[in-house]
Amino acid sequence: MLTSLSRDIGRQIGLLITRSGSIEYVVVGDEKSLLLPELKKYPLGRKSLRGLRLIHTHLKGELISDDDLNDLLLLRLDLLVALDASISSDSDISISYASLFPSAATFQQYSISTKRIFHPDDLDCKEFISSLERELERSAAPIQKTSSSEERAILVSVSKDSLIDAEDSMEELKELARTAGVVVLDTFIQRPRQFSPKYLMGEGKIREIIIKSLQLGATILIFDQELSPTQTRSISELTELKVIDRSQLILDIFARRASSLDGKVQVELAQLKYLLPRLTGQGVQMSRLMGGIGGRGPGETKLETDRRRIRDRISKLERELSDLSDNRLQRRQKRIKSGLPIISIVGYTNAGKSTLLNTLTQSQVFTGDLLFATLDTSSRRLRFPLEREVIITDTVGFIRSLPKSLLGAFKATLEELNDADLLLHVVDCSNQRFSEQIKNVEEILEELGLGDKERILLFNKSDKLGEMKLKDPLAFMKSKHSSKQLGAFLIAAIDKQSLSPLINELQRRFWQA
Repeated sequence: MLTSLSRDIGRQIGLLITRSGSIEYVVVGDEKSLLLPELKKYPLGRKSLRGLRLIHTHLKGELISDDDLNDLLLLRLDLLVALDASISSDSDISISYASLFPSAATFQQYSISTKRIFHPDDLDCKEFISSLERELERSAAPIQKTSSSEERAILVSVSKDSLIDAEDSMEELKELARTAGVVVLDTFIQRPRQFSPKYLMGEGKIREIIIKSLQLGATILIFDQELSPTQTRSISELTELKVIDRSQLILDIFARRASSLDGKVQVELAQLKYLLPRLTGQGVQMSRLMGGIGGRGPGETKLETDRRRIRDRISKLERELSDLSDNRLQRRQKRIKSGLPIISIVGYTNAGKSTLLNTLTQSQVFTGDLLFATLDTSSRRLRFPLEREVIITDTVGFIRSLPKSLLGAFKATLEELNDADLLLHVVDCSNQRFSEQIKNVEEILEELGLGDKERILLFNKSDKLGEMKLKDPLAFMKSKHSSKQLGAFLIAAIDKQSLSPLINELQRRFWQA
């Protein structure tokens, strides 16, 4: 009946059938293809197959096409069957079918049967699909040894930078993902001649990545570059996987780490500013109707309502931030009146700033081998011999490509750096790219108007330099850094004895007389 009807109307007809055998959708296409509906009632989630099989007609007896295979791979259909409607004989209907291929060890993603005359007893769909699903889960099991609550990610970088820089940035993205509690399944790096305004990369490549992600059981795609609202929307239309970028990942980490009122307000403000241009609506059907003369018809759409609410919330948070800033100003003025020197610790994230603060002041500020382990500003007193003291402040760590919205929100906190008499710039000298990290921190300090502030370079984690076998590690570190006007020390923040030269230098600077 299906092939006969398809010939009569000159269009392809498709049936989407559940595992229980009921027909969920009837789809009518044109002569060459079908456009499948959104399958919101059958979300893929963490399953290897969707739970729907597609049976459709081909008017010219053609084999399973690339469009068919894209539907099979992207939608993770249980089975895809093509019926040859070019021959009018009902007794000799030929079919071919395709299914996913259960092997993560090979590049083969699907298998296609040869075209043959259809017999109802050829294929037991229920048993075939159950067996296929078990095989798919078994082939993916070695890759995704994670708990059901953990996100599993594919990391994607699309950059015109050199391959070394792209790989370095990707390693940092891996660390960000680890900090956020995300399991990284695989990474992709592409260096195109030009960026696609719609997908950032070519449509074929993004489809390939999505298919690989589904094969590996990923739940999220994380891009190393900031995606425009259009790019996020376009990629999300191709897949049900979550799609986020580096900025959104950093914002999520900050939201987890914020514990003080200052931090929570600043993070929420940054998140809302990031979200506002990325809101999408659902058209006129979501409009709120107005009453009275002149008000009948589409009123304020749901999208406009959401945007207005976000703008109102942003205004409220900015007022709160202003009040909190006034309170911080009062506290800073008290410190200044006390006449105590103020030292601020700055540096790249995970360079050891909080560990240095703890060792110097015998404090218990949280530390960890994570990016942005501490977010909120901490101030402690550091006592020197002869009853002399300074106030030492730990600040949020910096990172390359820090989201503008986040830097703007945290400018209020970083205002405290303006009152500092000295900056201690902590550098992880065990990191091979430490010179680039120094440059990134100095660029952010320039952006904050602190480029001329007096500072000392502290090459931290010297205890990890044993493998390099350097005769003069400090001279080597200085040679890798172009700026020669800064004082520099080689330290291990976990070893108090290594800090003695630094403490002597601080005494000399503040109490030379």
